[in-house]
Amino acid sequence: MAQGLIEVERKFAPGSDTEERLQELGAILEHQVTFRDTYYDTSELSLMLSDHWLRQREGSGWELKCPGVAAISGPHNEYVELTSEPAIVAQLFELLGYEEQGPADVTAVLGPLKLQEVASFTTTRSSWKLALSGAPEQEPLLRVDLDSTDFGYAVGEVEAMVHEKAEVPAALEKIISVSSMLGVPAQEKAPAKLLVYLQRFRPQDYQRLLEANSSSEATGDSTS
Repeated sequence: MAQGLIEVERKFAPGSDTEERLQELGAILEHQVTFRDTYYDTSELSLMLSDHWLRQREGSGWELKCPGVAAISGPHNEYVELTSEPAIVAQLFELLGYEEQGPADVTAVLGPLKLQEVASFTTTRSSWKLALSGAPEQEPLLRVDLDSTDFGYAVGEVEAMVHEKAEVPAALEKIISVSSMLGVPAQEKAPAKLLVYLQRFRPQDYQRLLEANSSSEATGDSTS
């Protein structure tokens, strides 16, 4: 699989005082933005059932989240994010068992790969940047996103992006520390927006995912 950034994240249910706590920790509100996400899969949910998540984000383009090799258990997720369209197309052909050919353009291969829209919703996001006290200046800042969807679901996420597998444990330690400072219960694991959308509007697909994952830890909770 093509190399991509490794996303380590933890979802949580934001409280009425979450933004106040962020300010007390010295977090800076970077921006507030509204965007639409559209997810694609086969009618059999071939991608989601293998813990892969194909999304087109308004204003940002395509992304395919692929499962990382989790080395540490707990209420967090670890995914490799592919954003290069040629890399996404190559991975899709491999996952779906097709011989790759034609243009390396995601939109152009949706039809040949029998990929169709399975969810589309709008999110309003407040993005905060946070540097832990005592951390070296060269270390990447943590990001905390607070999301509210057009179907009435709100979720928060503490996230770190790293380049190497060896960096994951340290990133996770920071995420756990920030989560604790935000008052998140140790084992809380809020569901992703996409899963809540499927539960409400495509319950049969949601049930298929639940049944398939009853013996697996891959629940796609990372889809942000």
